[in-house]
Amino acid sequence: MQITEKDGAVSFSVRVQPRASRDEIVGEYREGLKIRLTAPPVDDRANEALRKLLASRLNVPVAAVRIAAGEHSRNKRVEVRGVTVATIEALLG
Repeated sequence: MQITEKDGAVSFSVRVQPRASRDEIVGEYREGLKIRLTAPPVDDRANEALRKLLASRLNVPVAAVRIAAGEHSRNKRVEVRGVTVATIEALLG
């Protein structure tokens, strides 16, 4: 998984599967994380669900999680402030 750290923020790729049976981090998918969300991909609900799930798992405020690229795509680039690369890698464990 490719994780980069720059200016106090860590960024990584995410593959989102909306309308899943539960919210969960599945594991590695190609160059990033695969995440299943119960929210549908309409009205930005899946993006908000993604931000809330990552914030709760990483123990940071929702405002610290930003979708840097791919807001209207299943493949996204996420940027999180206040965490380290090791913290992101621990999500896979």
